[in-house]
Amino acid sequence: MYETSYRRGWGFQYLHNHQPTNCVALLAGSLVMMNQGYLQESYTWTKQVLSIMEKSIVLLNDVTDGSLYEGVAYGSYTTRSLFQYIFLVQRHFDINHLNHPWLKQHFAFMYRTVLPGFQRTVAIADSNYNWFYGPESQLVFLDKFVMRNGSGNWLAEQIRKNRVVEGPGTPAKGQRWSTLHTEFLWYDATLKSSPPPDFGIPRLHYFEDWGVVTYGSALPAEINRPFLSFKSGKLGGRAIYDIVHQNKYTDWIKGWRNFNAGHEHPDQNSFTFAPNGVPFITEALYGPKYTFLNNALMFSPAVSKTCFAPWEGQITEDCSSKWLKYKYGLAANCQGKVVAAAEKSGVVFIRGEGAGAYSPDLKIKNIQRNLVLLHPQLLLLVDQIHLEHGSPIETAASFFHNVDMPFEEASIDGVHGAFLKHRDGLYKMFWMDDTGQSEKAVIASIPYPHGYPYNGTNYVNVTTRLRKPVTRAVYLFIGPSVDVESFTVSGDFQQVDVFLATSEHAYAAYLFTGETPSQSIYAEVNADRQKILFDKTSTITHPPVEPVKDYARIVDQKLQHFKPVFQQMEKHILSNVGNTDSFRKMAERLLRFSDKRNTEEAIEKLFDISQQHQKQQGKVKKSRKGARGSKFIDANADLFAQIEVNEQKTRQKAIAMAMGEQPINEEEEMKDLLDFVDVPNVKHKNIASFRIGRQGSAQMETPARSIVPSMSASYTRLFLILNIVIFIILLVLQVTRFQKAKRLNGQRSLYAILLADCCILLWLYSSCSQSRC
Repeated sequence: MYETSYRRGWGFQYLHNHQPTNCVALLAGSLVMMNQGYLQESYTWTKQVLSIMEKSIVLLNDVTDGSLYEGVAYGSYTTRSLFQYIFLVQRHFDINHLNHPWLKQHFAFMYRTVLPGFQRTVAIADSNYNWFYGPESQLVFLDKFVMRNGSGNWLAEQIRKNRVVEGPGTPAKGQRWSTLHTEFLWYDATLKSSPPPDFGIPRLHYFEDWGVVTYGSALPAEINRPFLSFKSGKLGGRAIYDIVHQNKYTDWIKGWRNFNAGHEHPDQNSFTFAPNGVPFITEALYGPKYTFLNNALMFSPAVSKTCFAPWEGQITEDCSSKWLKYKYGLAANCQGKVVAAAEKSGVVFIRGEGAGAYSPDLKIKNIQRNLVLLHPQLLLLVDQIHLEHGSPIETAASFFHNVDMPFEEASIDGVHGAFLKHRDGLYKMFWMDDTGQSEKAVIASIPYPHGYPYNGTNYVNVTTRLRKPVTRAVYLFIGPSVDVESFTVSGDFQQVDVFLATSEHAYAAYLFTGETPSQSIYAEVNADRQKILFDKTSTITHPPVEPVKDYARIVDQKLQHFKPVFQQMEKHILSNVGNTDSFRKMAERLLRFSDKRNTEEAIEKLFDISQQHQKQQGKVKKSRKGARGSKFIDANADLFAQIEVNEQKTRQKAIAMAMGEQPINEEEEMKDLLDFVDVPNVKHKNIASFRIGRQGSAQMETPARSIVPSMSASYTRLFLILNIVIFIILLVLQVTRFQKAKRLNGQRSLYAILLADCCILLWLYSSCSQSRC
């Protein structure tokens, strides 16, 4: 494992979930070995772990919002081991990270991402319904060592109390109990459970590094308790993106090679909505990295090679991989931006810009998405696509997902829509463009290819013909308690006006979408007689984050903490053993990997050192042997110096071995234990191929592409074909030649060969069917 850390990504890709996981495993092994007296191996392994993890902790200073770019689910994967590392290095090496600024902000990442009811979380990036590991263990850790206010214990209790016990959202078997021991170790019963001061009040929260806005988190699942999220940020989060593009920490970082954004999705300008805590528009969970599997836009005709021609999605799509494309080309520069976010009098306004996530060859000036939460069960979404002169694209396709329930078609007075049937009523959506046109949508379900932990998703696909230069599409999402009686849209080049009337309220929303410098207002909402303005004070600022000064020296200082522990351990070992077989074994362990030979003379010298220590601690008589041993009393330091020399030699050897090997296949590098994630029992009706279409025209049907088969599947297919050919040849021989043969032994031999070949065929067919080769 130590040698592997030099050639596998977890040794040099920082802030990635595999890194703390494997490093803590190696650290735990080194601590056990140290306790057993194997100081050489333990010292080598510990130094490597600290060299890796201390760099990650320095880089976390740039993540100012306490988030983790891989999302909540994989974030729990990271913190499961990261918190263990922080605990272990403080306990054993007196390295204290408990005042780290990221750690102080991390509770918000867990609290502000929980949907009403405490059963689900924001599922941005590869995710299940909530957390992979914990999060009770991580929450009690934060409470005991960082916050000391009872809020961590309280949130852990709420999650434990509301845990799903059957069906989607239940913890996987491989994860259910894996953090129970740390939860027990870290729980502090003296901290009385206490909710955060603003509990019960829906709040708007912006994660500036992650590029995510949430509203209404961690509330009871009750009527008129909505949850809304919006994602538009930099690839890998602001900290990682800026580190790569601004050449920060150049002693450690060589571009995207030192980070791994493979678990992210092409999801800039995507959103989710859960009125009454019911997931209405959801993420599509852990699936292929395609734009249409996120609540985002695609355009046609494509201007480059795409996964679903003639439609083109975001530039991070990779048709031949399970992972997001992020290292090279246009994908490495992918970014969105939250422009504004504010809440006033219960009305929420969010604006995002997503043009930076698409190819510049499409010549799109702006992809602006506006969200206005008018009522806890009434969400208005307005997309504006502003094309540059000479843009080749003609149509846009928007997608809206639900992983639990299928959509059904609806239409009222020529306005097309869709709805979901839930036990507490119908959740509906309708749409039209700024000219009043409403096109019929494609409503379907799609299964995920083999190798993903979820069955698939249900979606609504609305296709809009673009006008140049500006086109707007307006969508309305309605909870079961709201009855919309009228819905009209109008607009000009600078603004779009939406008028709504429900059975109880009247709304007028004026969105100023132009880019006139003198325009000081983003939106104006009139709710009955109340006027609400969202002006430039709602603008999200993006101040630069300065890198940590003297970052290399800080890590070197941390590395000095663990050396005295090994020196003291060596002294302790030598001063508490006798000249017995156990001493001999201990001496051999201390000298392992040393240039010295395990001779009788060397062991006798170590014994002399041991005796000298015992005499210094209270033995007053100094024998001749003690005096003779005094010249070896400083050999303890010499022996530790030899351990350091051996560590450097071992490190150089491991680096040389890693450089001499073939590059690691990225598919193998990113391979996860997907069987840890339980597959939900969700059956999709009306299973269809991926289709984007518009009423009155031919619909494009392209099957959702499976991931490129693995090498093992390819070999299985090859052997199966060869074996079928051999079987046919043997049958022909049997019919043409051996059938007339007089020798019985020859026929029996052929029958035996045919039987064996038949068994091989059955085995190959079984293997091929399992791998879908």
